Amino acid sequence: MEYKDVAQYIDAVPEDKRAAFRTLRETILANLPEGFSEELNYGMPGYVVPLSKYFQGYHTGKGIPLPFIGLAAQKHYISFYHLGIYARNDLLEWFKEAYASKGFTHKLDMGKSCIRFKYIDEIPFDLIAELVKKIDPDEWIAMYERGHLR
Repeated sequence: MEYKDVAQYIDAVPEDKRAAFRTLRETILANLPEGFSEELNYGMPGYVVPLSKYFQGYHTGKGIPLPFIGLAAQKHYISFYHLGIYARNDLLEWFKEAYASKGFTHKLDMGKSCIRFKYIDEIPFDLIAELVKKIDPDEWIAMYERGHLR
């Protein structure tokens, strides 16, 4: 299904994940550095450098804002995509160590930039808040231009 906006996307999130999804979104919005914006990006809520700030946009297509964070409700988990942990190994290692120190029952489930939260009660909202704050739009643009996402 194609969604017209973030609110419609959230309304379609399965009931068992919706409260956690909303809390995760609110955590992102409360901690997102100024200059990023929330928009539907790649069919999901995305947090991007808008074209008004970085008119070149993302290299994959004309008129696509530079992505930074994505949030998606999948069948068995909530996906949190943070391209900064893909681009900066020190940030990835920091996140892994901080997550491990939380003492959750289940190990961290992640890919290159995707963290999969299968267990809603093990979403570290405070850690996500810290992670979201760590890169501002200007730093993100500079990292992108140095080729970290190409």
